Amino acid sequence: MKIFNIPKSTLSILIATYALVGCSPTVKIEPPDKPIVINLNVKIEHEIKIKIDKELDELLADDELF
Repeated sequence: MKIFNIPKSTLSILIATYALVGCSPTVKIEPPDKPIVINLNVKIEHEIKIKIDKELDELLADDELF
């Protein structure tokens, strides 16, 4: 008694397709429940160089100006 009259090649393709669909990986991206905390210890150093002409330096050194 034959229940299904399906050729073997069709049956094997169906089984292979079912196996591929059943084994396909699923990637889900979800935001975390807790907030993301980032601790940064940053030390910032800077150096400012000011070059003043001699005449301007003498003018600023003069107390009568201010």
